[in-house]
Amino acid sequence: MAGSRAYPKSVRLRRRREFLTLQRLGRRRHTSSFVILEAPSATGMTRLGVTVSSRVGNAVVRNRVKRLVREVFRARREALNTALDIVVIAKPDAAQISHAQAATELERALGVAPRA
Repeated sequence: MAGSRAYPKSVRLRRRREFLTLQRLGRRRHTSSFVILEAPSATGMTRLGVTVSSRVGNAVVRNRVKRLVREVFRARREALNTALDIVVIAKPDAAQISHAQAATELERALGVAPRA
């Protein structure tokens, strides 16, 4: 189970330069709670970066939103057909979102089939 559900450093966007490149060159999609930036990955694997500003809430709320997005990504990473770099930027509405709502919004934005 740890193989496909893991979230190792190799599947994370970690450097400021990577985030800025995606903001400049990435394709932008909006949902009610998130802005998703995506671009083809140069590494050959799908990677995720999450940004949650203090406008969303206090540290507890921001960390909850980040955990939620990462969990949805871990569960659906294998369903993405192409290698992408993805940045998810949380809007203030993300503070009240449930796991099911986050999964639905991210699946629609990324073009992933919903889980059964």
